[in-house]
Amino acid sequence: MGSPSFLKRAQALLHVQNQLLRECLAELLAVFVLILITLSGSAQMVTSSGTKGNILTSYLAGALAVMVAIYTAGGVSGAHLNPAFSLCMCLLGQLPLWKFPIFAAVQTLGSFIAAGAVYALYYDAIQFYSNGTLAASGPLETASIFATYPAEYLSISNGFLDQVMGTALLIVGILAITDTRNKGVPKGLEPVAVALLVFSIEVSMGSNCGCPMNPARDFGPRLFTYVAGWGAEVFSRDNAWWWVPVVAPLLGAAMGTALYQLLVAFHHPAEDGGGGARGAKRDNSSTAIPLGAGPWDK
Repeated sequence: MGSPSFLKRAQALLHVQNQLLRECLAELLAVFVLILITLSGSAQMVTSSGTKGNILTSYLAGALAVMVAIYTAGGVSGAHLNPAFSLCMCLLGQLPLWKFPIFAAVQTLGSFIAAGAVYALYYDAIQFYSNGTLAASGPLETASIFATYPAEYLSISNGFLDQVMGTALLIVGILAITDTRNKGVPKGLEPVAVALLVFSIEVSMGSNCGCPMNPARDFGPRLFTYVAGWGAEVFSRDNAWWWVPVVAPLLGAAMGTALYQLLVAFHHPAEDGGGGARGAKRDNSSTAIPLGAGPWDK
């Protein structure tokens, strides 16, 4: 009998009424969950030398992490999780442009904190595997647990194209899944469908550079490795690769948004004056769209 009363008092004391702050808190937690699971899958694979995980289990962990993260914050912030997706929402008029840098900063912060949590969780394993040396290159490097790095054969230009194409495909898939005027998926199962989409991209396009497709997912943990002891090589390695997974996904998001609108959404039969998928989503979907948050159903 005492617990509900205590919870009600705690809620009354801690309840946040500011909508933007609520969205930022939810986005922060969702990104933390996403990166915690994603990087832990990678840490388990690397520090066990593949005996307790492999590239497939790592990709599966990342895909399932997307599902959990969307369920965590989808009804509050829209669970963007990714500045590239936030940009997509801005281009579609579903997120005010002034919110974009705020969401991107929160997503990067959540990634940074999650990287610290993974380092703490796997501290002993990382130290044992690397003989106590935090290296960004070489046979015992561990920086790739946290951020993505290109394969030896990959050029900057090819890597840039990889990230543009991969992110564009991600955005096209998400827009199709959440388009109520298209085939659609059962309400509440959108996160599952997006997880499968992410997994399909990872297992088919991951060999070049690990499929980051998310500037916050890559930059936040990379920044953590810089301050945690891996040093400046995390930014200088591979011809200063670091900027590619930051910039290219944003361009890919714009391309994916344009492709879906030009080839699919603009051509839906007009209903209720909507004239396309964007109008249909705003009219028919009980989402956080009135707040400019995102496409996920509550």
